[in-house]
Amino acid sequence: MTDKRVNGSAVVTSPQNTVEGFVKEFLRELSFGQGVTLERASVNDQYLALARTVRQYLMARWLETLQRQREAQAKSVAYLSAEYLLGRQLDNALLATDLTEVVEEGLASLGIELQTLRDQETEPGLGNGGLGRLAACFVDSLATMSVPCIGYGIRYDYGIFRQTFVDGWQVEQPDNWLALGAPWEFPHPEAAVTVHFGGRTETYDDEGVERTRWVHDWDVLGVPFNYMVPGYQNGRVNTLRLWSAKATQAFDLQIFNSGEYVDAVRAQTFAENISKVLYPEDSTPQGKELRLQQQYFFVACSIKDFVDYVLPEDFDLHRLPERIIFQLNDTHPVIAVPELMRVLVDEKKWDWDEAWAVTQQCFAYTCHTLLPEALEVWSVELMGRLLPRHLEIIYRINEEFLAEVAAKHPGDDALLERMSIIAERPERSVRMAYLATVAGSKVNGVAALHSDLLRDKVLPDFSAYWPDKFTNVTNGVTPRRFVRLSNPALSELITEAVGVGWVTDLERLRGMEPLADDQEFREKFRAVKAHNKERLSTLLQARDGITLPADAMLDVMVKRLHEYKRQTLKVLHIVTLYDRVLRGELDPATMQKRVFAFGAKAAPGYHMAKQIIGLINHVGATINDDPRLGGALTVVFPPNYNVTLAETLIPAADLSEQISLAGKEASGTGNMKFALNGALTIGTDDGANVEIRELVGDDNFFLFGLLEPQVADLVAAGYQPGRYYEEDPALKRAVDLIASGTFSGGDGSVFAPLVQNLLTEDRFLALADYRSYIDAQDRVDAAYADVEGWTRSAILNVARSGFFSSDRSMWDYIDRIWHTPPVVSR
Repeated sequence: MTDKRVNGSAVVTSPQNTVEGFVKEFLRELSFGQGVTLERASVNDQYLALARTVRQYLMARWLETLQRQREAQAKSVAYLSAEYLLGRQLDNALLATDLTEVVEEGLASLGIELQTLRDQETEPGLGNGGLGRLAACFVDSLATMSVPCIGYGIRYDYGIFRQTFVDGWQVEQPDNWLALGAPWEFPHPEAAVTVHFGGRTETYDDEGVERTRWVHDWDVLGVPFNYMVPGYQNGRVNTLRLWSAKATQAFDLQIFNSGEYVDAVRAQTFAENISKVLYPEDSTPQGKELRLQQQYFFVACSIKDFVDYVLPEDFDLHRLPERIIFQLNDTHPVIAVPELMRVLVDEKKWDWDEAWAVTQQCFAYTCHTLLPEALEVWSVELMGRLLPRHLEIIYRINEEFLAEVAAKHPGDDALLERMSIIAERPERSVRMAYLATVAGSKVNGVAALHSDLLRDKVLPDFSAYWPDKFTNVTNGVTPRRFVRLSNPALSELITEAVGVGWVTDLERLRGMEPLADDQEFREKFRAVKAHNKERLSTLLQARDGITLPADAMLDVMVKRLHEYKRQTLKVLHIVTLYDRVLRGELDPATMQKRVFAFGAKAAPGYHMAKQIIGLINHVGATINDDPRLGGALTVVFPPNYNVTLAETLIPAADLSEQISLAGKEASGTGNMKFALNGALTIGTDDGANVEIRELVGDDNFFLFGLLEPQVADLVAAGYQPGRYYEEDPALKRAVDLIASGTFSGGDGSVFAPLVQNLLTEDRFLALADYRSYIDAQDRVDAAYADVEGWTRSAILNVARSGFFSSDRSMWDYIDRIWHTPPVVSR
């Protein structure tokens, strides 16, 4: 990388975009970055040198983007998210810079295979599931669309955990993703921010005005680590800023010299726990406290950063809404609302009303759930102990809000109790979703059905009070990572069919529709799917020692393990097929061969989810080893499902399992990725499944199950799962096989808690939807037997799923919520 001077300022230029230019910079990085010669370099040395070389091609664009933004004084999106599930960075950077061929050729000239260095990269452990993957898609799209955005989050030392299986049961191991280096980050310890906790508040006189100050007990430093977020071949590079917690006084030499070595670093250990692990186990009081510390830590750092460092020194904060919209990605960052109020009222000395008027324009809230237990609440006792000033601010926000409601609805005490940010039962607590709704300029759901239910059932009083505040933005996924990078064979076929522009205009996939009736194109499409299955088989054999049979339907269910997602229902289907073979109802020699592939992590303290994982693995072990099946059914559950595995598994899938109970899934994004990669969906009318089915057509989607109103009616009438068990012989046999110990070495007690839960509670109605699901799966078998018809449907799924681009989602946010126009590079 070189620089030159223009009017006294340094202008950074990228290395030459040639094979010779790349090789020169790569060897320079090996020598002066890693301190090794090519002959002595390890694979990790080579990977780190490659990553730093490739990032040089982005850095000039990054610095130019920041300069252009400062000059334009453009409004930005500050995306506040506890998760960013980024995936590997190397290929994305190569795609953004259009350097893949140059790098491949340059490395080959040195005797190095690019794929070897790709395999060396560890994906950042900054997210768990859909929430983090969505955040990563969104920041990718905003960069590609040239919209100013800074993503804020936490630089976790360890991801949620690395999943392993011991005798079929989940065992959590540390996810030490930083162990071999993190070449894509830029640490800035000199820009650390101090964050306070604990203590008390006190009032004081400020030239005749009574004000409040926070007298804190302890503090930590937030050190920023910047990541580049490149747009797709457009010269734009946005920023992801992640915060790492450090102690303000990390080491006490006097204590150390006295021999108390552990005590000497106690403050450091305590402080660094805050950014140690993604989603620490919170079933204990200590875990809950650490969660709240994490949430406040990163939003306090982020607001301080934007207000005091990103904005010009002389900026009038009364114009803050012209420069920023803080998007709250679920309830995790909602404590940012009282934090901004504290900054404006306590530090900037504004009066309350002017601070509140500005704050209400600076936040918008995305709700990602319909489950009441997933809407975060924090006990008043905990918040008062950890963040006393913020609790006071929340009390006042609530007091003034309820006064406003009471003025419009006099005498309706029940309404006031329902809408209060402070819940009185079962313990006094702060309802963070309510705080976000009161403070936010907009509240959005993430699929059409979800947004309707959010308005009508989750926050009905608020939507009635502020009907214009609620809107919908259906989620999307980035076509760069989840088609162009993950499915190169399909990408080539799409480009052959519709031209090159589809990567940034996914609606162009519609041009493939007529080709669904073209036999030659269908043959090419099947060849792509066969190639992707071979690629998956090779990966799983090397990664996990898993062998996939050839010529089988690949039936995939990958998502977070939660009862509402109903992996149990999928297991019941597998057990039913097994039972049919044992009873002679199906002939293994003629039945449709299937591979059932699972990927899921259970939260460490979620015991029922761990039971389900154990059941899947034990059912799989039994079926895979039973010679009577002749390999007709195979169950695979590769551990530690992540973005890297998804990029190979999803393109290979034939059938996408999206079987959550209607009215429980907010949106889903896996469903979109599968459809875009040519898998057909079997699913309920839930989340974005509704929109997928409407777009791809009923003939190209396998619908089953109760509708959301039917679910509500059945629950209200008193759902009795045992009745379904008694009345459906196939269901009874499947449950009895599990209960008898068939899949647990004859020990029926192993899965007794799960069986008991199904027969007496079955909170998510798996037994009620069982018969409809089994019948739909029989339709799947029949459809798959029609090779040409199935291929036609798969092509139409791809062609009609362009709506599910995260670029379209971003335009919807811009139009309905943010109003942040692009800033085009010079």
